[in-house]
Amino acid sequence: MVPKGVKCPTCRREIDWSSSPYRPFCSERCKLIDLGAWLTEKHTIPGDPVPTDPDAETHREPGK
Repeated sequence: MVPKGVKCPTCRREIDWSSSPYRPFCSERCKLIDLGAWLTEKHTIPGDPVPTDPDAETHREPGK
């Protein structure tokens, strides 16, 4: 069962889930604000840091 009313993750305004074309967001504006937060790394998924080895390309096995 899908909930009827949910809150937009960006602005917290309540929206009707079944009629929102931008769900879970209330508008394209809120969707783009969220995308910008991911692109500027304000939102991240926790994990081990990725090593920044400038020679990483030279350490790869041939054919891979």
